[in-house]
Amino acid sequence: MAGRIEDYALIGDMQTAALVCQDGTVDWLCLPRFDSHAVFAGLLGTEEHGFWRLGPAHASDAEPPRASRRTYRGDSLILESEWDTPRGTVRVTDFMPPRDGAPQLIRIVEGVTGRVPMRSALRMRFSYGRVVPWVHRHEGRTVAVAGPDSVWFDTACETYGKGLTTYADFTVAPGDRIAFAISWEPSHRQPPALPEPEQALEATEEFWREWVEHCTYHGPYREAVVRSLITLKALTYAPTGGIVAAPTTSLPEHIGGVRNWDYRYTWLRDAAITLSSLLRTGYREEARAWREWLLRAVAGDPENLQIMYGIAGERELGEAELDWLPGYEGSGPVRVGNGAAHQLQLDVYGEVIEALHLAHMTGLARNDYASLLQLKLIRYLEKHWDEPDEGIWEVRGPRRHFVHSKVMAWVAVDRTIKLIESGDADGPLEKWRELRDDIHRDVCERGYDKERNTFTQSYGSKELDASLLLIPQMGFLPPDDKRVIGTIEAIQRELSTPDGFILRYPTSGEDEGVDGLPGDEGAFLACSFWMADDLAMIGRVDEARKLFEKLLALRNDLGLLAEEWDPTLQRQVGNFPQAFSHVPLIDTALRLTASGAYGG
Repeated sequence: MAGRIEDYALIGDMQTAALVCQDGTVDWLCLPRFDSHAVFAGLLGTEEHGFWRLGPAHASDAEPPRASRRTYRGDSLILESEWDTPRGTVRVTDFMPPRDGAPQLIRIVEGVTGRVPMRSALRMRFSYGRVVPWVHRHEGRTVAVAGPDSVWFDTACETYGKGLTTYADFTVAPGDRIAFAISWEPSHRQPPALPEPEQALEATEEFWREWVEHCTYHGPYREAVVRSLITLKALTYAPTGGIVAAPTTSLPEHIGGVRNWDYRYTWLRDAAITLSSLLRTGYREEARAWREWLLRAVAGDPENLQIMYGIAGERELGEAELDWLPGYEGSGPVRVGNGAAHQLQLDVYGEVIEALHLAHMTGLARNDYASLLQLKLIRYLEKHWDEPDEGIWEVRGPRRHFVHSKVMAWVAVDRTIKLIESGDADGPLEKWRELRDDIHRDVCERGYDKERNTFTQSYGSKELDASLLLIPQMGFLPPDDKRVIGTIEAIQRELSTPDGFILRYPTSGEDEGVDGLPGDEGAFLACSFWMADDLAMIGRVDEARKLFEKLLALRNDLGLLAEEWDPTLQRQVGNFPQAFSHVPLIDTALRLTASGAYGG
């Protein structure tokens, strides 16, 4: 059985990523890309679906010992896990070197004290655990082959096969360093080069050290901010600049439920807000690469803008269910692909244009096509802003006039007006100023409940929605507006969990709710960070700081966050780690630091 979601560590090479459990088991790895088929899919099934365990030998493989402690080596994505055993202490260092050739996952075992018996158990299963590969020896190396894929396993240890699993049993003493590595290569090509583990470790550490040096944030929450930035960098697909929402699929928003989605794609919304955080912390190169990705993905067809694309800009992300996988803790179905790709979500236009606006304001070199794209997007919004859509949360129920979507349409027009006013683009200023006023008036008249003094989820609805917290952050209304304060307080009353975290919107248990799905979900962590931001903006800074630090306490021991927090089970749920949680963490830290609202 897989560990709790927060029991996992992330390692990656900016093209794919692996999740390593506290017991030393790699339960998830897709090769060669984030969105490729998994070779280890035990996270969504059982050990029969692929895993790689490396740790102290134990009488029962069913209950391997958990590491006594683990940490990332400094500000890097190099994981160090240590086990204290009756026979001594051993350390395992796991990492994926930034890729220059074949993707590699390297694990180095180091004796610390005593003499510790160890075991490596490697079970490769291709196509998300469905295909058993042909495993054989080739010129002294072990290779697993199935269809187009081959994975090469290299170690100086003697290995043997048993039960369709490759084992190595060995003992380490102080000073011993024994390396294991797997490398992927298309099966029709020559074998990948032999790994050089020690050199790769040194190069990986140097890569992360140099990258972190560019961070311009030096405030009191630097540790949390830097770890979040490293996580966002790890979720960036280096060859194209696309940013995945998370490296996993189908980790449930409700344990045992059906809210299980594939997040290994580039949502324009998630990527745009990630870009904003990177820009504000000194990472302009990543912002430039994402802007180039965006221009390629949208190409000459902005009227058919999708809410998400593949990491290289692919448009077809057809959704399918993998019925041979039982799902994480029985949470089915397991889905790959995402049928929401072709939904209409008008807020995306605002997020994209806000990101382009911020890139322009922070001095990113001008790109004429980016300005042209922005103007084309506004011309589309001119005709469609007043239509119902599926909204920020990708509801699978009927379309509605979501207030957040209208607010972000206003943002798109507002930022484009500012671009024209700066002299860097041409457009019908007066016409678009009138459009901006029309959208603003429409929202304030039709999306606001005067009796309760709160904006609502959609026109004519009484429901609330945490996305309304973005109204002051986007500049739609000032923080001291009574309607803003009323909305914040209403969301605190109606969408807070007992421990003070924020739900996205009301769900309806076993009945279908606004999103067209049965079941409930946990508190959405991004929304809780938005609440902390808003509290700071309206002057309740002490309350904001307390909420922020409660949110920081939800991170796992390595500083990672999933999408949601289950207040009943008191555990993380949803895909992991989640960009949409780490971005607002950075944003709130920057706001609280600027306001001086921090302890100590």
